[in-house]
Amino acid sequence: MRRTWITALALGVSLTVLAGGALAQDKRPYKIGSVFSLTGPGALLGARMKTTVEMMVEAVNKKGGINGHPVELVIYDAASDVTKAVAATNRLITQDKVDIITGAGNMSGLSLAMKPIAMRYAVPMISNAGASGIVEPIDKSAWVFKSHLTDREVIGRAIDYWKSKGITRVAMLSDTSGFGTSARDELKLQAPGAGINVVAWEEFGMAANDLVPQLTRIRAANPEVILCWTVAPSGVVFMKNARQLGMKQILMHGFGYVVPKYMEMAGDAAEGAVLVSLRFPVGTQLADSDPTKKVILNYIAEHKAKYGSEPDVYGAEAYDGMTMALKALEAANGFDKEKIRSALERLEFIGTNGLYKFSPQKHYGLTKEDAVVMEWRNGNWKLLMGADTK
Repeated sequence: MRRTWITALALGVSLTVLAGGALAQDKRPYKIGSVFSLTGPGALLGARMKTTVEMMVEAVNKKGGINGHPVELVIYDAASDVTKAVAATNRLITQDKVDIITGAGNMSGLSLAMKPIAMRYAVPMISNAGASGIVEPIDKSAWVFKSHLTDREVIGRAIDYWKSKGITRVAMLSDTSGFGTSARDELKLQAPGAGINVVAWEEFGMAANDLVPQLTRIRAANPEVILCWTVAPSGVVFMKNARQLGMKQILMHGFGYVVPKYMEMAGDAAEGAVLVSLRFPVGTQLADSDPTKKVILNYIAEHKAKYGSEPDVYGAEAYDGMTMALKALEAANGFDKEKIRSALERLEFIGTNGLYKFSPQKHYGLTKEDAVVMEWRNGNWKLLMGADTK
């Protein structure tokens, strides 16, 4: 393995991965670009994404590449910052001349900012983030895809869980990023028709370190559940402040907070916290009949063998995203970006997080039934509501 580190001014670091010897050096490489947040508030999400895509590209190259062509991977750190994500995207396309981008900032706000650039230059982009606006409306998202659910499905799954428990009174506490506002808007759309009364709407900045004022107003509204929506450490503040105020409500997070480190940081305040997630964190608890279980266990074993540590759900999102990119490049059998884009629209495969099926009308391959509900209990995730594997 040969690795070259390139300083990229405000962009952070670029990593190019190529295999040695075995690959035909006279063949043009397929170039895949990735933008992850490896520093800043989203850093805990980006770390395993980076190690995962590096591992996958190395493995592909050791097997001879794609259609005999080596694969070159270029990674930039967006530092959880929209401006840096936009600069990195422009650089990937105009200077690095990548054939496809997978891993669009690992935060919805960053993916939404990167989307117009991918559209302008007609370069296929795969996001690992959740906001529905990343791939909708479809007539304005022709070059953008997702290895994730949209927040529409995740909010819908949360509502399924509430209804199964007879819960009707909910409060929402969301950050002001694109991720938080998109989920807030989805809940506003879905709650009335589902018989859910959202009794309080509160917001906070991603750097917030005191949520007592918002939680005090929420407490006065007397909800049964408080749904927090963020990827930032302020979600830990939410859990701690709520318990410090003596609040007994169910504390709930969306799919941007499936990070054991955050739960550990919250300590006792995280015990019993409920989250909506993709399958990966409870992979070992899935039924053997679930087709994703084998993929999950294989991925865990590969990552542990290479790095000595297990991956997380965000690494799994990157795994499925890179799988999409590699399969599309193989199917296109060339460098025509329209053929690569068209191949993405025809993909069907079993990933770590569900059964993916794309189409020209749907640029994210999962459904609400691919989501699970789980809780943090005694230092581990415990499955509460499983995925529908029909």
